Amino acid sequence: MSRFAVITEDAGFEDRVRLAAVMLPGALQAFHAGFLPKNIDDVFGQLEGEPLEVLVLGPDLPAEEVFAFSAAVDVCHPQVSVVYAAPAAPEVALRAMRAGVRDLIGPETDIETLRGHLDQAATAAGSRLAAMPPLSADQAAVGNRSGRVIAVMSPKGGVGKTTIATNIAVGLGKAAPMSVVIVDLDLQFGDVASGLMMTPDRTVLDAAEGPIDALSLKTYLTAHSTNIYALCAPRNPADADRISASKISEIIEKLAAEFQYVVIDTSPGLGEHVLATLDQATDVVWVCGMDIPSVRGLKAGLDILQELRMLPERRTLVLNMADRKSGITVQDIEATIGVPVDVVLPRSRALPLATNRGIPALQDRLRDPAVKGLNQLVERLKPQWEERERKQLHRRAVFQ
Repeated sequence: MSRFAVITEDAGFEDRVRLAAVMLPGALQAFHAGFLPKNIDDVFGQLEGEPLEVLVLGPDLPAEEVFAFSAAVDVCHPQVSVVYAAPAAPEVALRAMRAGVRDLIGPETDIETLRGHLDQAATAAGSRLAAMPPLSADQAAVGNRSGRVIAVMSPKGGVGKTTIATNIAVGLGKAAPMSVVIVDLDLQFGDVASGLMMTPDRTVLDAAEGPIDALSLKTYLTAHSTNIYALCAPRNPADADRISASKISEIIEKLAAEFQYVVIDTSPGLGEHVLATLDQATDVVWVCGMDIPSVRGLKAGLDILQELRMLPERRTLVLNMADRKSGITVQDIEATIGVPVDVVLPRSRALPLATNRGIPALQDRLRDPAVKGLNQLVERLKPQWEERERKQLHRRAVFQ
């Protein structure tokens, strides 16, 4: 998935890079940032799929950071071609060359010219890689990672899990068009199809009973207007019994090899399909309502999974339908569960209305406090590095 990567906050430049790369073999992974981390592993450690060949650094990045970053890449990953978008001034070209930048392009380079630069950079990277000794196990692992598998879960139904899952997929789809798939694994009563106003021709059942090689798998998916794909639940609830947990694991593994993000809307509880999902998940989003049964259910679920050692390292707790008049506070919930609440979604009329219309709130760009919280949730799940001096690793959720 990441034969090409681009780092920039310049949306116009990123779009041109995407359009230039679309006709070339491999895929492109974008990092939305106007700065570079001091440690290159903060970038290379989040690359997904194919080994990286070309890294494009946008015109909005500080030149000093670009030169320092490129020099580190040249030492640690000399096979990677670094392409920098900057004015072609002699002093810039000289410093770029000394820092290991392989090519300079103008910030306003047109798509066809840009495609030629990317193709040449990829060819050069392939030649350097062929001439290098075999990669170490650690280096090979960087290039062989699968996409992120984000499981959206709740031990109790009726807490808005599907609404949150569909909005996560739509939000991530804006950052990674056509690189996101949402899978409805509430196999009996899944609502992803209705939540996205879709009528799929094929479902999870077809995927479970047919071949699931890379080519066949995509025939089971339904494209959505927000540049994401969906693998929807079976139409007949009785069909859930025909889908084994092992087959679910295989489907998730295959999807993760093809997509940058696999968002999974699980069924309530901790059934075998949910446990199979957790076994593959890199991230889990726990959804909890602001009521005692929901909080107690989540506490019990977390305790069980902790005992089974099935909790992914990256976890986000979302408090949905929060209401100050509920009789309990965020602090009460945190004390009971023993983990901090990361995102608070206040009770909203806009979200149920959007769900009933089949148009996710993040697709419709609604202006609502709950939508602001959904955007915060999506930002937490994007592949971004964190500079400790610029942002905190965890900030307590505030609900007023």
